[in-house]
Amino acid sequence: MFEWTAGGYDAIVREQIRGWLAEDIGSGDITTETTIPRDSHSKAVIHVKENGIIAGLPVAKLVFDVVDPSLVFEAKVADGDKVEKGTVLAVVEGSTHSLLTGERLALNLMQRLSGIATKTRAFVNALEGLPVRLVDTRKTTPGHRLLEKYAVRVGGGANHRFGLYDAVMIKDNHIKGSGSIGAAVEAARSKIPHTMKIEVETESLEQVDEALASKADIIMLDNMAAAMMKEAVARIKSAAPHVIVEASGGVTLETVRVIAACGVDVISVGGLTYSFHALDISLDLNEKKGGELL
Repeated sequence: MFEWTAGGYDAIVREQIRGWLAEDIGSGDITTETTIPRDSHSKAVIHVKENGIIAGLPVAKLVFDVVDPSLVFEAKVADGDKVEKGTVLAVVEGSTHSLLTGERLALNLMQRLSGIATKTRAFVNALEGLPVRLVDTRKTTPGHRLLEKYAVRVGGGANHRFGLYDAVMIKDNHIKGSGSIGAAVEAARSKIPHTMKIEVETESLEQVDEALASKADIIMLDNMAAAMMKEAVARIKSAAPHVIVEASGGVTLETVRVIAACGVDVISVGGLTYSFHALDISLDLNEKKGGELL
């Protein structure tokens, strides 16, 4: 089970939902308005059509609440639960117009977030027993970063920086623009608060040595072969045991455990939020079981 963090999330996500609904509804839900009586009342069942990890139930609830606060949303499972095909995730009851108008946005969000959580859980399981942290990246869908990073946490992963504002990450183009790793780190350290960490991306052992000499707080090993990565970790831990070592670049389920065994502290996987299979989730009105409404 994973609890939705209330407070600031709700206000931010509600505002986003209003924009997403406006995009979908436009001047009105023409099909529902012309085919369904205005006073029609229904019970909608949301169920999953394949196995996976669920994420986004509180978000779906917010969608229906923004559409129509009189709708009653009852979750049957919780975010973070592992479910099987056919599991009922939630029941929503109220105006048929409102249910159908909010259906697609609620499902789109739940499908994507559940897909991210499911993929993240697979990586977490692959790392079981190893002292390494799995994190995401900034490779998120524009406008959906808060939710997608939430889904990573639901799946058992952790978050890297949220944006360009909360950590210094000196990558290859920053190094080229500054002239060297040393120059980039020195310039950054002179201008940031003492509480902010500096991470440096390295692609060779020579760059690792330069990052160590510059006293970077975090050293990323980018797209390194296992043999080179092991040597880099050995050099870093010998010279500066307090430095956090991160591995990144082309990490897959097949390679993540090999990478972890090199001794890194953190593994970042961009594919958690940009390359995943959205879980198939449906909403059906007035579903019956044994002749009775669910």
